[in-house]
Amino acid sequence: MHSYDEPVYLISVVANMLNIHPQTLRQYERDGLIKPARTVGKMRLYSQRDIDKMKMILRLTRDMGINLAGVDVILRLKEQMDKMEQEIEYLKDELSKVNRNGSVPSNKAVIKKSSYNLIIFED
Repeated sequence: MHSYDEPVYLISVVANMLNIHPQTLRQYERDGLIKPARTVGKMRLYSQRDIDKMKMILRLTRDMGINLAGVDVILRLKEQMDKMEQEIEYLKDELSKVNRNGSVPSNKAVIKKSSYNLIIFED
């Protein structure tokens, strides 16, 4: 069994799976929507993650009528949202550590002196 990100599918296999022309996949690559891995011989290899992303692109273009420029914007926004969600989870974990200990670990806190104390978390 291959991992989700392991590039194993040739362009002809992916085109057949998605019922599209291989040239469509090449166009998506030219437009920067997908970035398949390459073998030493320059053959494109796609992972399951790539295939799922292409399925989303096809849903957006075919079912919703969005052009490729719009798809690019949507994919970039989705990437940003995914990164923010990861950051939120990290911050939730850090906050729960602070709450469990009852205080901020000294290696994670900087106290700014002023008319009040402000605690800032640093990595």
